[in-house]
Amino acid sequence: MNFNNVRIVLVEPSHPGNIGATARAMKTMGLQRLVLVNPAHFPHLEACARAAGALDVLDNAQIVNSFEAALIGCHWVFGCSARSRGVTATELDPRQAAAKIAEHSDLTEVALIFGRERCGLHNNETDQCNFLVHIPTNPAFASLNLAAAVQVLAYELRMQTHRAATTPSGNVLDLPAPADEMQRFYEHLEQVLLQLEFLNPSNPRHLMRRFRRLFNRAHPDRREINILRGILTAIQQKTDPPVGR
Repeated sequence: MNFNNVRIVLVEPSHPGNIGATARAMKTMGLQRLVLVNPAHFPHLEACARAAGALDVLDNAQIVNSFEAALIGCHWVFGCSARSRGVTATELDPRQAAAKIAEHSDLTEVALIFGRERCGLHNNETDQCNFLVHIPTNPAFASLNLAAAVQVLAYELRMQTHRAATTPSGNVLDLPAPADEMQRFYEHLEQVLLQLEFLNPSNPRHLMRRFRRLFNRAHPDRREINILRGILTAIQQKTDPPVGR
């Protein structure tokens, strides 16, 4: 487990106290990398007060203006979700997720995503996750505070360091393509499928979500994505109308 390769991402947190409590939860378990997507109030005195000794995590927090920007360079994306999402990623419990993060973090960048306090992650955001993480709770009272959810996952990650270490498998050249490269591939794929009239132009997203699920399961590496994009480019060249002389 390489904690330096694990980033905790909070998407549009509305309460500065939750940001501070998240920083504290992270530091108690050895995590340092915090990314904030469009926080409503940050920096903020309440965040500092709730951090209680974890001000260094807040001071070094990265602030970005989009979900995609938070994932740049990430090869594996784990999204925390309070409910089942149907045709998106494979669902894991916190212990299963921590085991996978431990397996991959030695060689690759991993993002652990937490959604908005009121509504969690949007469908287009969960579509960009390789795995979804669901924390089992009391069905009669399933509301879990944002920082508490971070603490649960951070604890499971810490416990992985006490379990038997495993040797990372695979060559560095075979690492999965990072999230930003996958996003460009999906955009390219959608463009070509619309050009071929394979997708319904009035509702292309429904089928594209299934393609995302397929490729998120496959975890293609950079070379494979380059091959696939080369195929897409060749299709475009064959289907584009000839330039007039």
